[in-house]
Amino acid sequence: MTLFRNTLLGATILMGVGNTPVLAQDAAVENDNPSDIVVTATRREVSIQDVPINITAVGAEQLARQRIDDVRDLADFTPGMTISDTGPGSTGTIVLRGLNASDSDSSGASYDDALGVYLGEVPLYYDFKLLDIARVETLLGPQGTLYGLGTLAGAIRNIPNRPNTEAIEGEVHGRFYGKDHSGKLGYQVDGVINIPIVRDHIAFRSATGYYYDPGFIDYPLLLQTPGVSLPQPDGPDSISDAGYAANLTRKKDLNFEKTFTTRNQLLFQFSEDLKVNFTYAYQQTKTDGGQYNSNGVLGTGRYESAGRYIEPVKRRAHLGSMEINANIADIADLVATTAYTDVKNDNQSDNTDLLLDLDYNYEGFPAFSSWNESHDRRKQFNQEIRFVSTHGGPFSWVLGGFYNHQKRLREYTEHVPNHPWVEFGTQPNPDEVEYNSFNRSKVTEKAIFGEGTFKVTPEWQVTAGARYFGYTSDVSGRAVLPLLGDPVSPYDLDPAGGKSKKSGWVWKFNTSYNFTPDVMVYATYSKGYRIGGPNTVAPCPPILKPPPFQNVCALPNEIQYGPDTTKNAEIGIRTQLFDRKLTFNFNVFQIKWNGIQVDSATINGIVGITVNGGKAKSEGFETSFQLRPIDGLSIQGTYSYVNARLTEDVPGIIAVNDPAGTYPSDPIQLAALSGDRLPGSAKNSGSLGATYTLPLRDGNIVANWTATYRGGVVTRLGWERAYGDKLSGYVLHRASLAYETERYSLGLFANNIFDKYAVASVANDRSRVGLNDGVVLRYYKRTVVNPRTFGIEARFKY
Repeated sequence: MTLFRNTLLGATILMGVGNTPVLAQDAAVENDNPSDIVVTATRREVSIQDVPINITAVGAEQLARQRIDDVRDLADFTPGMTISDTGPGSTGTIVLRGLNASDSDSSGASYDDALGVYLGEVPLYYDFKLLDIARVETLLGPQGTLYGLGTLAGAIRNIPNRPNTEAIEGEVHGRFYGKDHSGKLGYQVDGVINIPIVRDHIAFRSATGYYYDPGFIDYPLLLQTPGVSLPQPDGPDSISDAGYAANLTRKKDLNFEKTFTTRNQLLFQFSEDLKVNFTYAYQQTKTDGGQYNSNGVLGTGRYESAGRYIEPVKRRAHLGSMEINANIADIADLVATTAYTDVKNDNQSDNTDLLLDLDYNYEGFPAFSSWNESHDRRKQFNQEIRFVSTHGGPFSWVLGGFYNHQKRLREYTEHVPNHPWVEFGTQPNPDEVEYNSFNRSKVTEKAIFGEGTFKVTPEWQVTAGARYFGYTSDVSGRAVLPLLGDPVSPYDLDPAGGKSKKSGWVWKFNTSYNFTPDVMVYATYSKGYRIGGPNTVAPCPPILKPPPFQNVCALPNEIQYGPDTTKNAEIGIRTQLFDRKLTFNFNVFQIKWNGIQVDSATINGIVGITVNGGKAKSEGFETSFQLRPIDGLSIQGTYSYVNARLTEDVPGIIAVNDPAGTYPSDPIQLAALSGDRLPGSAKNSGSLGATYTLPLRDGNIVANWTATYRGGVVTRLGWERAYGDKLSGYVLHRASLAYETERYSLGLFANNIFDKYAVASVANDRSRVGLNDGVVLRYYKRTVVNPRTFGIEARFKY
């Protein structure tokens, strides 16, 4: 991951709506007061303090000054949002207002449809670098009546700067830094160029960067020769120097990040009433290890993994889109977007513990080890057309249609190098494959959405919206066990599969009243939904294999999972007091969640799947403020309280190993109970910071200091009885000092100043800790936050 997961944000503020009819893609105007940022979340360009929905915004100046590199940097300053930075191997797990029921994961997530993440007008759950971005808007709560992608929990919108047809512009930026517990230095280099090709009509804009983060997790227990070297040469307690030299080796800083990113736009401006913008974006990230430790297995430390293999990840994303903005007879603005995205993730990881957990007596072979590889590819084509009224008068409206077609292919293989085939009575194969599977799915969603606003009086507005949606889901696949006589390739067998489809309605009601130009109250009641879809486990064949064969597959009722819904009620207030020296915003909310999508496991093979089960409730409040007591000084802070819990029992949904049973593999399914806290989000979180600006010659000296707090997080439903964890809360400090002018800036910065060690998430649970016939298990992993970093930065504009 890039260096600064948590840097100053200046002041992000909760806010809401207005009536100025303009194209939603136009860039926002920004000054040094974040409360004056102009946003387009309501599909109209409005000052953020006038928007009667829950929204935070971070402008371009704050993004640059506070070194906010991607989506994971936003959580510390966005009330109601929790993100566990799990390293460069994935986008990370984003939880809005506690709406998550799945276990925490040390590897994070590369896809999540509980929320929408947008680059411009294109929905794509991917951590594109926030390079040359005008602002980032975060909306909490369902957004299905304004956006093509229906969202259960909220939306994050990254709004890029658009090409300028009038002037050549450019910017060069660099960052150079060191990191504790790392043996190398990190750096970032990026640039922006804007070229008017035909003045006032055609312009090209490109933003490109390269990020190198040195990493800080070592792998000291790597096997020299898999299948020959002994993973624990001297038993499960310790390793002698001679045993280490004969079998193991070390590699340092394997969780490094190497990311190349570029976004290129070509704008055709036929007139002020007709604009067409073409975008191509590409990003590739590579790493060789996870950002987690192994909780002291065989003496490993806080910044060491006990993995037997390096665990490389290569991710890349292509995005191509065309956006049309047109004014239709001064009645409505048309915004039409067509986009194609292609995301591919290639991963390898240590698979030894998983196979030891099966009843094949692999642990009887002292040199046994295994590694897996997965290849996951998503191709998505989506179209959205939206009309935004511009005719004026007391009534305004938005009406749109949405089409989304997503295809996914996941291929997964487990290898057992130098496996003793004869001794185990298994069938050899040239690729040493123990298990092989593929899963192919196709999901198509269509929707019509819209909302209307009526101004009853100049101070009072009422909004109502609705959405009708329908989707179909198709899945097929197959799994094979070549060691037991199956073909090596699952494609050699006829696939099994299934289909499903659903449709329904969601709606929204909102009203706001301005008591004065600087004091507004608002209320919202809305319904959100998330479509269902296919699990990535190969379906079971019509006839299961008898013992001792291992069936690893999904039964017909495990192939698909259904949609879930939320009902969100919220009341908030926006205020600017004392001649706008104080901005204060506050809201309370309650969300009822039904048909929860939650992680579980198949009956055959105990493979992870998503299932529907139970009801939950999330309620709390969010607040933020900005105080300017004297010229040049800004004090800002945020705080949120989120109490998210189950409200009914769900039997047999939590898979654990029975500690009272015997190894290997004595799994049981526990019930989740009403009152269980939902995992993955902090009940309490907040930030407090100060920014001081001192004029000097042609520029300013700008100093920042911020402390952020993330409260305790539970790692799974029923964590106390299900062998989960309650991770301790922590406070991180960061600071920067820079000299800024209109043309350049030079600065120093530091993050995690006191080198705080903290655990952000874990993999697996404590029922998978211990010995398996003398083999120490390495299932359990702890993701740790980035250690202290410090460096210099420069930016030049022309």
